[in-house]
Parts: sequence; structure tokens; C-alpha cells
Amino acid sequence: MTKIVGYTTGVFDLFHIGHLNVIKKARENCDYLIVGVTTDEEVERVKKKKPIIPYEERAEIVKAIRYVDEVVPENDTDKLKAAEAITFNRIFKGDDWKGTPKWNRYEEEFNKKNIDVMYFPYTKGTSSTHLRNVLDNLMKQ
Repeated sequence: MTKIVGYTTGVFDLFHIGHLNVIKKARENCDYLIVGVTTDEEVERVKKKKPIIPYEERAEIVKAIRYVDEVVPENDTDKLKAAEAITFNRIFKGDDWKGTPKWNRYEEEFNKKNIDVMYFPYTKGTSSTHLRNVLDNLMKQ
């Protein structure tokens, strides 16, 4: 039996139940879970905003979760680059990305590398963006 090494990533800013759900479901579907935590610089480059919680603290929070076996910095959100740098044979993503051109391309490329792509239902009702907007509105009062 082949050991399934799973990989998932996230910013994990303003950690909430949706983050925990993805990590927990990922661990249920692999033998060893590696979690990439997006660096502050990469968040700023991709999302054009600075995380509220600094990378080092976000990484420590994720490391403390019992479902996580290893935490690595995600310096580039290109998952194909991650597959070159990290050895895994299953990658996990929220199903809100399923069917998008980007993830259709990833699926094609991962298939060539014998890496399974597994999608999980997006947790409705909570998101870091929503929490950030609530905080921004409170700060304006």
C-alpha cells in the first residue's frame, strides 16, 4: 500500500472553522498532511493586501493543529511549483475552485505526475474576507 502524502495550502489569516474543516478533511484523506501557509509577501503580491496576522504566527497556529504533520511556507501560489519542491501524491482544495480554468489545468498537469486532486465543500457562512470586512467596519466607528 502506497503512503498517501497530502498537501493543502492557505493564508489562514483570521483562522476560522472553514480553515479547520479543510485541514481536518484533508487529514482524513491522507496518511501524512503537509500544509503550506502563504507568506506575507506572497499574500501581498497575489491579493494586494497585507495579512492581519503575520506569517510566523499563522504558521505556528497551523503547526499546533493535531491533524497537521508538517508546515511549509508557500512562497509562490503556483501549485505546480509546489509539486516540484515538495513530494506529495494528493492535493486538496475547496470545491469553489473546481471547474475553473486554473484548476482544470492543474488537474491535467497533476494527472501526468500521478497526483490526485480532491475537492472539499466550501464552508458557507464564514470567510476571512467577511471577518476582515467586519473588523474594518468596526475600526471605522
